[in-house]
Amino acid sequence: MKSHLLSPLAVIGASGLFVAIAGAAVTVQSNSTSNVVEVTPEETTPQRIANLKLPAGFTITKFAELQNPRMIAVNPKNGDIYISQRYEGTVTLLKDTNHDGRADVQKVIFTRKMAHGIAIKGDQMYVTTIRDLYRAPIKTDGTLGATTQIANDLPDAGQHPNRTMNFGPDGRLYLSVGSTTNAANEQNEESATILQFDGNGRNRRVFASGLRNTIGFGWHPTTKRFWGWDHGIDTLGDNESKEEINELKYGKRYGWPFVYEDGKLISHPAPPPAFTREDWRKMTTNPTLMHTAHSAGLQMTFYTGNQFPAEYRNDAFIALRGSWNRNPPSGYQLARIHFDKAGKPVSVTPFVSGFLLDQPSPKVRWGHFARLAGVAQLPDGSLLLSDDTNNTVYRIAYGAKNTPRPMVAAIDARKIAFDLVKAPNTIRVTSSTFSNGGTIPTSSTAYGNNISPDLRWTGAPAGTKSVVLIMDDPIARSPKPANHWLIANISPTATSLPKGIKPNAMVAGGMQGGNLLGQTAYFGPKPPADGLDHMYHYQVFALDRKLELPSGYNRIALFDAMAKAKVLAKGQLVGRYERKLF
Repeated sequence: MKSHLLSPLAVIGASGLFVAIAGAAVTVQSNSTSNVVEVTPEETTPQRIANLKLPAGFTITKFAELQNPRMIAVNPKNGDIYISQRYEGTVTLLKDTNHDGRADVQKVIFTRKMAHGIAIKGDQMYVTTIRDLYRAPIKTDGTLGATTQIANDLPDAGQHPNRTMNFGPDGRLYLSVGSTTNAANEQNEESATILQFDGNGRNRRVFASGLRNTIGFGWHPTTKRFWGWDHGIDTLGDNESKEEINELKYGKRYGWPFVYEDGKLISHPAPPPAFTREDWRKMTTNPTLMHTAHSAGLQMTFYTGNQFPAEYRNDAFIALRGSWNRNPPSGYQLARIHFDKAGKPVSVTPFVSGFLLDQPSPKVRWGHFARLAGVAQLPDGSLLLSDDTNNTVYRIAYGAKNTPRPMVAAIDARKIAFDLVKAPNTIRVTSSTFSNGGTIPTSSTAYGNNISPDLRWTGAPAGTKSVVLIMDDPIARSPKPANHWLIANISPTATSLPKGIKPNAMVAGGMQGGNLLGQTAYFGPKPPADGLDHMYHYQVFALDRKLELPSGYNRIALFDAMAKAKVLAKGQLVGRYERKLF
């Protein structure tokens, strides 16, 4: 793809202003203002979830616990759910096999560094990283066949690496490429655009330009008009520049970085030499609607289901991630975009709010227990909402009949399995890798080689038909506890596990389940450098039966299955690990 040089290269200086480092000088805004407002991550608790504000008749509940869940795609054929995990570079398959409103399967099915945007067309899945676009057939079990790279030269990321995409009513693929900077001329004509492709990655062109970061976009269900939510420029103050809802049309320019909101001009940078700022304003298509500055809208979806009241049909929902540079903070909610009968957006109102906490403790002015990222509709008409900071996927439903049943094992109690399960503590668990209460060596952590430790146990009583292993960290902020390892249906005659069990491997007759990362594998300790000595509980349970579990079962499914059995005995080995910067 041929690049188009518009201006000298610019970078962000320490003050947040743009400074030229090559070529002619770039005009620097003289009145830049930015309030950096720390919004502290807080723990997700059942009480805080219960305090969330929704319209009457709606409920919000935990659907899954997954590390860094971002964009969500749902297979319309069978309801399989795919969620990208940008930092892990994975896409995880979630399933609710028993239709109880909670995921019971989570399994990584795709791995590429910085995987983010997902789209499904027919039996094909598309995944984009920063520079690459991949396609793979979807198998009947929801996993993927052989992956084909269909593009490898998307623009570099810079400040906005979050590529998103979807198929339009015309059958073509649309992909959002954010700007590389806050507000400066781009060197690549494909940056700050929506790109359009054929499904095979060919016939690529810029569909619309001047879009700083349009992560959320979609087509109105009846009019098929194309709408996108664009992020405003930072450093212009608390109330500028506002988020923009634009009707996206081929060949149109939407102002960035020279024009913002409804035709306002910015004093930096200067347009290309052939144009004045006034020229650029005349070429700019203004937004149809605007919203509070710095709210940071991410994934957007139009509602087409029948579960919600009829008034919601053909409106859109957008996950507002929340500000870092506004006082008071904005966003931190799922918002509803109201459309009139002509298919035009007319207002934006909160739909789920309360994630932003006003002075949650005496020393914390602002806190949050979610930074929202993805939103998608399930076949039953409920919504999924992802929080990539506290590692939670929520389900939003309407009506009592659509509310998930209570968990039989009280998984929402935020306790480790050992404390939830009532059974004699007669199993002794040991390891040659570390002693009980001792430090887990770095080689057995995710900071090292992620080698699972050897484990041995004695004391399983007569009548044991299967053994379960669960590894939890109860000190993690969210989810609490954080699950690191699951193995179910270990042979009742087994008394040990070897060191270094491989991902997806069957061991001693047992099947590994999907951990917090979605991996059917051991996930060694990986705590943040938070000054805490994290405790990792390797818990062993003897059961009176073999459990019925799906492939890729998660902690929720395992607890449900264990609650239907009798736990004859339990025991645990506790190791500790603290991440230190120096």
